[in-house]
Amino acid sequence: MVPMAQGLFGGTLSAKEKMANVAGKKFTSKLVKNGEVITGAHWGVVKVTVKDGKIVKSESALDRKMENPMQKYIGDMVYTESRVRYPMVRKSYLENPLSPKPELRGGDEWVRVSYDKAIKLIADAIRRTRKEKGSEGIFAGSYGWKSSGNVHSCRALLQRFLGMTGGFSGITGDYSTGASQVIMPYVVGSIEVYEQQTVWPLVLSDSKVVVIWGSNPLLTLRISFAVSDGLGADFLAQLKNSGKKIIFIDPVRNETCKLLDAEWIAPVPHSDVPLMLGIMHTMYTTGKYNKDFIANYTEGFDKFLPYMLGKTDGVVKDAAWASKISGIKVDVIKNLAKTFYENRTMLMSGWSMQRAHHGEQPHWMLVTLASMIGQIGLPGGGFGLAYHYANSGVPTRKAAVIGGMNTAGHSAKVAFPVARIADALLNPGKTIDANGHKVTYPDIDMIYWVGGNPIVHHQNTNNNLKAWRKPHTVVVNEAYWTPTARYADIVMPVTTEYERNDISMVGDFSNIMITPMKALVKRQFESVDDYDVFSSLAKEFGVYEEFSGGGKDEFGWIEEFYNGALKQAKAQKIPMPEFKEFWEKNKPVQFEESQEGGEFVRYANFIEDPILNPLGTPSGKIEIYSEKIASFKYDDCRPYPSWFEPAEWLGMKNKPAEFHMVSPHSGYRLHSQMSQTKLRDVYAIAGREPIWINEEDAKEKGIKNGDLVRVFNARGEVLAGAYVTKDISRKVVRLSEGVWYDPVKPGKIGSLCKNGCPNILTLDIPTSKLANANCANTALVNIEKYKGKADPVDVFKQPKKMKV
Repeated sequence: MVPMAQGLFGGTLSAKEKMANVAGKKFTSKLVKNGEVITGAHWGVVKVTVKDGKIVKSESALDRKMENPMQKYIGDMVYTESRVRYPMVRKSYLENPLSPKPELRGGDEWVRVSYDKAIKLIADAIRRTRKEKGSEGIFAGSYGWKSSGNVHSCRALLQRFLGMTGGFSGITGDYSTGASQVIMPYVVGSIEVYEQQTVWPLVLSDSKVVVIWGSNPLLTLRISFAVSDGLGADFLAQLKNSGKKIIFIDPVRNETCKLLDAEWIAPVPHSDVPLMLGIMHTMYTTGKYNKDFIANYTEGFDKFLPYMLGKTDGVVKDAAWASKISGIKVDVIKNLAKTFYENRTMLMSGWSMQRAHHGEQPHWMLVTLASMIGQIGLPGGGFGLAYHYANSGVPTRKAAVIGGMNTAGHSAKVAFPVARIADALLNPGKTIDANGHKVTYPDIDMIYWVGGNPIVHHQNTNNNLKAWRKPHTVVVNEAYWTPTARYADIVMPVTTEYERNDISMVGDFSNIMITPMKALVKRQFESVDDYDVFSSLAKEFGVYEEFSGGGKDEFGWIEEFYNGALKQAKAQKIPMPEFKEFWEKNKPVQFEESQEGGEFVRYANFIEDPILNPLGTPSGKIEIYSEKIASFKYDDCRPYPSWFEPAEWLGMKNKPAEFHMVSPHSGYRLHSQMSQTKLRDVYAIAGREPIWINEEDAKEKGIKNGDLVRVFNARGEVLAGAYVTKDISRKVVRLSEGVWYDPVKPGKIGSLCKNGCPNILTLDIPTSKLANANCANTALVNIEKYKGKADPVDVFKQPKKMKV
């Protein structure tokens, strides 16, 4: 085993330094004590100013029209009070690892231990779990937005290590697009949500009408899964000045709608499918739809038609019917049908509508609507499900693409849908229907989580906390005392991306650059890289050589990944410097634009020749009716897109609460990342997460702008700061996701959250038997002015009970 001695913090060698010596490190890189350093993050390529070895300033390294405030707070990510400083173990677990009192998670004391001790405790837990429950008893789903960088990919490292030593249980899908990524392959033959879109230049040149449906791209385009190129928001700025008709369909007149000065249409939440049906019924009955497209490029319209016309259930899905459900006037619905058909129209949908009960239906219906319009595969026409994500639609460059750390071919022994994590923990052995199969939950007795914050991320937090009491051991690698770290047994202090070296592509879809990600400052306290932790564990289990690729340190991997791209570049005659020059110049490699990338139209090849270029569906066409889904015989997902009444919504007869809560992404953090920075001061109200409420609703409730309010339902209660506005529909409130859970009584399930975490209030039910995705936007709540004395938010500080 490789120990982490007092090391960097006391004079002897650190784990990383020892491993580097063993591996015979060939390349070194010194920290810049005074000067500017280029690095990358989810929020872009950043230029950081270092003075006397400390970060003093950060800003965009690229020339962009739209400012990204997240780039200015890099120093806070390193120096925040919330850092996990040392290896820590929950007191009861340390005293008796065989009987660790999991019911005390979240409220127990923490004890500092040595790196060696923590590694031994983790290794013992892995061995014990495998002996008692098998490898399936170790859950390593670790879903989520890890830090940027291709080497220090913590989830890949975790699963690489566990896969090499016996295996683990994992997950399928994700929270972001869980419903759509399951339904879309049946409809268009790909998951669609993570695909390149018809490029922005063609939208700007050819679209006449742009419809932004259920998204807020101005905010969500601030981040990418790799390193953001920042160009999506710049294209939005061009759209604003394009003179095109822009229609915004959303219950909230959000930041993007206001930027674009768009026509705002505000349907009742969860009524998108009825609204689409009303538009389509109008198109059909007026004959203003593309009959040739339906005949040549789709399958099953004739089987969907009886449903739309009311022949299957006696309910005609016309504009009048849609109006009663959606709250949108009949003449507006009919005018949308006319506008869409008579103009080159691009339907840009977000993902919020599919994060809801029966979330499989909205995007399936949207594709059906786009098929009736008949412009799919034409420049500036059709639909797109990713214009709001990771700058999709920015033209792809002719580039060499770097590789990254992988699981070495080791996949999960058992996997279940990610949104069913709490259900799986609470019900081992339970069998569920999932996408045409039967899935049986494993008996999970150990969780190893890295690169995520599931206590915040998962729905119905109080139920999730019950689930997290079930396993014997919970291990978390984390840089900060997140709510998830606070509900663990063993916490390993890991570095931020600003204290280690790495490499990444810039632009998830554009591939415009390769950027170095240089360590900016020394590692804080006793933090180590995830790679250090898993290398140490790999030594414990005798697989270090295999795990490390023959003893590579971070630079060994960085250089290998870069040289792989360099080989591609030489083959394609793309200019790229040698690795040493690339790293020492501290400058991204930029790739040139290509004609092919600038002319990309999604589905153009299919439209040109559907025989030679079929889709990946059984028919090779867009499937409005799916025989495959029909064979599953699910009662909550028909073989054609359709309207199901959700479990909670404003149109139900006996509402359990008065307001519909939507929980979109914040523009000031990435899920829960950056919550602990001073950026929070920009948006917090009454020291809490802001909740938007309509000014008329606020008046009725006696709530004024800036008031502290209590938001509650049968699942829990939170405090938030009231933002009173006319830019939200009546009976709808907006409370952004990613808020750190901060209970008044730590460790007590059901305790009031002082900080406004919306998942306290959300439902943890599956979308349907098909996708089993999350229903975060299916939630009714009550709201009232808070009259009690509120405790201050302290989740961004060190846990109160500490022995160091």
